[in-house]
Amino acid sequence: MTFNPVMEPPAPVEALSDILMRIVSELHDVAYLIERIEPQLLELGGAEVLNSPDAMKVMQGIDLAVQKSRGLAEFIDTITGEIPLGWTVDVATALSLVKLAEMQKALGGATRHGHSQPLSKAAGDFDFF
Repeated sequence: MTFNPVMEPPAPVEALSDILMRIVSELHDVAYLIERIEPQLLELGGAEVLNSPDAMKVMQGIDLAVQKSRGLAEFIDTITGEIPLGWTVDVATALSLVKLAEMQKALGGATRHGHSQPLSKAAGDFDFF
């Protein structure tokens, strides 16, 4: 009787610096998407929005979210340059936890051009999924 253990294929590993640069790209995308909210709020609420203390707090929160997203992107971008080229990681488990398909593709290495949200759609347009 012979026993042949089933060997699982090794998990695909990628260079840590490549993965981090994809995260940088996603953070810049998030900052851009957040930044697009502010003019829309001003358009909906008019100039009176700027007179409301609560609305100003929301606008400042939007600005802070954009600054934090870009700051994190720049931080990760900077430290990525210090990572040795031979460092690799398996991202399979981490990718399985990401629920947005587009983000999963982007972080998993699939080429994506542009931003995750289409810029050409008019208000009221939506996609069925």
